[in-house]
Amino acid sequence: MSEHGTPMTSEAAHFWEERYATRPKVWSGRANPPLAAAIAGLKPGRALDLGAGEGGDAVHLAALGWHVTAVDISPTALERVREHAADAGVGGRVVTERHDLAVSFPDGEFDLVAALYLQTPFVFPRDEVLRRAAGALAPGGTLLVVEHGSDRPWGWNREDPYPTPREIFDGLDLDPAVFEAARLDTPSREASGPDGETAVVTDTVVAVRRR
Repeated sequence: MSEHGTPMTSEAAHFWEERYATRPKVWSGRANPPLAAAIAGLKPGRALDLGAGEGGDAVHLAALGWHVTAVDISPTALERVREHAADAGVGGRVVTERHDLAVSFPDGEFDLVAALYLQTPFVFPRDEVLRRAAGALAPGGTLLVVEHGSDRPWGWNREDPYPTPREIFDGLDLDPAVFEAARLDTPSREASGPDGETAVVTDTVVAVRRR
């Protein structure tokens, strides 16, 4: 495993680093259910995990045979990705890169780009970042975007109304000769919060395929 990227001093970088550094564990370590469902049947290749957190999705992908580049703004989060991958025996298939995606983006071409809950309390050029993510797809590759589609009792973000899958896809303004919407959906599920609370939540799922 390796890490590279550029040093960051932004307010967002400090916020997310403090969030991880002041708690021994933030997430469950398991893959997000929408990712696990969406990749079923996909042939493993090169994957890019944007906003990887502590690596639940990256390690899940690596265990299925994907070679994963895990990206986050927090050095502590990325250290936990590497530890999780090593503990799971998939360290050789996971590399980490530190990026503030509002400023820089990983190089390379990927068969899968996962952008799950890439939401932040700071001003963030999400559409621009997701367009870059689509541009990083190899032919036949998939961009999977999952966002919160409803309020969560433990969440900091509130939107009224939440954007629909179609609004998110149309907002990317992708060339229809190159990209197509493979899935636009709003499934519901029971989710658990950081302190064990549960609630039924809605996810907004957008899958974009490069032709």
